[in-house]
Amino acid sequence: MRDRTWDESAPRFRPPPGVTLYVPVVVALLIQVPGTIAVSWWTRAPMPAAAISVALAAASALALLAARRWPGPTVAVVAALTTADLLVAPEAGPSAVALAFAIVGAVVRGARVWALVAVGVGWVVAILAAGALGMSWPPFRIALATVGLALCFAIGEGARARLVHAAERRVQLAERRRTAEQEERTRIARELHDVLAHSLSQIAVQSGVGLHLFDREPERAREALTNIRALSATGLDEVRGVLSFLRGDESGAPATAPLTPQPQLAQLPALVEARSGLGLAVTLEDRLGGDAPSSAVQTAAYRIAQEALTNVVRHSAASRAVVTVERSDDELVLTVVDDGSGIRPDTVERGGLRGMRERAELADGTLEVDGAARGTTVVARLPWRVAT
Repeated sequence: MRDRTWDESAPRFRPPPGVTLYVPVVVALLIQVPGTIAVSWWTRAPMPAAAISVALAAASALALLAARRWPGPTVAVVAALTTADLLVAPEAGPSAVALAFAIVGAVVRGARVWALVAVGVGWVVAILAAGALGMSWPPFRIALATVGLALCFAIGEGARARLVHAAERRVQLAERRRTAEQEERTRIARELHDVLAHSLSQIAVQSGVGLHLFDREPERAREALTNIRALSATGLDEVRGVLSFLRGDESGAPATAPLTPQPQLAQLPALVEARSGLGLAVTLEDRLGGDAPSSAVQTAAYRIAQEALTNVVRHSAASRAVVTVERSDDELVLTVVDDGSGIRPDTVERGGLRGMRERAELADGTLEVDGAARGTTVVARLPWRVAT
């Protein structure tokens, strides 16, 4: 059996515009006009008065055709026609359905003041004119009509509040989708930056070595080209893996499955070795003693170390860098220290530092960067276990 879930973002059913416009007109005509004719015949009202009453009933119903474009004037016209109908024989006619529709429509469409003023003035005029003309309306009828009018306003306010809430909800859902899309774009940018910055920076360094040694030491130049080929192949595999992971293809066909797994701390020695050379000595101090945190924490720590070392290569004139991983209570502490020129104030949110900080925060950890006059220290504190 197929599961069916409620989708808040799905479009709600809305009746065609013609339905909301013409149905009130037809209902009001079918109730008011035949009802007025029947009551006039039953009470044997004079023919001129009966004809006027029927005309007023029909006119108040047809006036609803303008309710969509001019809701305020429409409720005023319908209230005036209904008030006049109350003062024409027969006194006891059918319910003023057109007035009810006009009140609800005006309140829903934002013409609340029009409705309040028009209905209030019409009701007061009807009561005063009835007294002046000697019409005796029982108190029960007056109270019932007043309650009916108040109920129409309540229905209109309820419908308007519901429409406003639905509109606000649609805005919230649209904002939520925009936020999710922005977060996904940021996530993609962060993943691709981690992969490409590592590979391209190494390719740039190796290509510089190859050009420098091309004539004097062709064997070393050939070695640099070989390293470039390996780095480019690895970088392409990592990019494919990241894109497949971001598309959610982890469980897809082998052709679209990630070609490289998410990096772990076990790959730090290879990273450190790849970063060493050309006057930069990078060492790794592994103080975990064989213990390992959760896979997500390992990936975050590896990416932070990768970006920190990339910054050392690209933005620092360092000759030595030390990567230390250790456990402190329930935290994994990753430290990257170099003896370079330090970090400039204008690069605090550049050079991948923002990406490292975001990675730490996504793992419920923290990142501290100390750019002293001589050297830079990056300290990432990540929880040993991340709830999945």
